[in-house]
Amino acid sequence: MNRDDIIQQVSEKLRLIRTEAGYTQDKMAEIIGVSKKTLVQIEKGRVLANWSTVVAICALFRETETVQFLFGSEPLEVIETVARDGIEFRKSKTLGGRVWWKVLQKKNGFILQQHILSKHFRILDERNYRIFSSLDEEQARLRFKELTQEGDGSL
Repeated sequence: MNRDDIIQQVSEKLRLIRTEAGYTQDKMAEIIGVSKKTLVQIEKGRVLANWSTVVAICALFRETETVQFLFGSEPLEVIETVARDGIEFRKSKTLGGRVWWKVLQKKNGFILQQHILSKHFRILDERNYRIFSSLDEEQARLRFKELTQEGDGSL
C-alpha cells in the first residue's frame, strides 16, 4: 500500500464516509477543508482527493466503519507509516494487534506483526508499545533482528 493506493481508496469511499457520519456535502466540505464543488467532483469519481485531504478524512473520521474497513482499527498508523516511509516509534501504546494483525515472529519480548489489510509491518515491545513501523518487509525484519539480538532492547 502506498500514497496512491490510499488516495484512491479514500476518494472512492468519500461519499460513504460522509453519509455514515451524517453530514451534508456543504458541512463535509467545510470540515475537510475543500470546496463543495471539489467534494462533489471527488464523490462522482471525476477527480481524486489530494494527500492532505485524505489525511484529514482518515484523522477526522477514523472511527467510522468505512475507514476502519479500509485500514483497520488504527488508520492513522497506516497513514503515518506511508507518509514517513517507515518510522521508529517510542512509547506509542497499542492494543497488541488482537484483530487486525498477524504475528510473524516473537523473540526476546518483541513481536513482529503484519497488518492484514494494509500489509504494513510493525514491531511491538513486551508491553505492546509500537516502536517501529514500515511498509518494507525486509526493513522490518532487519530491525526486528537488530532489536532481538540486543540483550536489553535499547535503541
